[in-house]
Amino acid sequence: MVMTDFALEFSRKYDAGRAQRYFDKHRRGFWRRLNTWREAGMARQALQLAGNPDSVLDLPCGTGRFWDLLAENPTRKIFAADLNPSMFETGLKFRPASLTNRVEAFQASAFSIPKPSGFVECVFSIRLLHHIDRAQDRLAILREFKRVTSSTIIISLWIDGNYRAMLEQRRPVRPGPSRDRYVISQTVIEREFEECGLSVRGRVDFLKYYSMWAAYVLKK
Repeated sequence: MVMTDFALEFSRKYDAGRAQRYFDKHRRGFWRRLNTWREAGMARQALQLAGNPDSVLDLPCGTGRFWDLLAENPTRKIFAADLNPSMFETGLKFRPASLTNRVEAFQASAFSIPKPSGFVECVFSIRLLHHIDRAQDRLAILREFKRVTSSTIIISLWIDGNYRAMLEQRRPVRPGPSRDRYVISQTVIEREFEECGLSVRGRVDFLKYYSMWAAYVLKK
């Protein structure tokens, strides 16, 4: 299995202090709350396209930004995993017990999930793939997701073919820390889905023709 240190470097920065700031920032400010509201709407549509799965693995789960949404199905089993335990530990600490009691959290990399094949009905992966520039790393992640799901994968990323992607692709690369966010060609990513034996059941756009964000629903 392919795994590069660079592919995971963006995730390793989240110690307990950063996890707390990450938790707080999505709860402050009109635009962040609006963005979260729209992303939740996208995820809700994607879950419907995925057949309203009875069990979901949220990876990377961060501090549990989408746990309320996942819990809207009262019988759904919610698994949550992140490379950094401080992320989900922060979510478990500060979110209500009525919610966190339904979440089974564990440490995992998207490249290597310590669960048996087909253990969950749907892998739910928001805000991960746009950090992955190398095709072999994306393919490794997709194949691992395919292994652990019994049915579907929901995955968000930045795609081209819209106004914001055009601006992002024109932005000059500045000296300093390595980039950790990338626009991926729709043609390329859909070819990678096919290469992994995944079919596209549907796609939900944040704001069609304007925003880079899109969530694909893939069928095993």
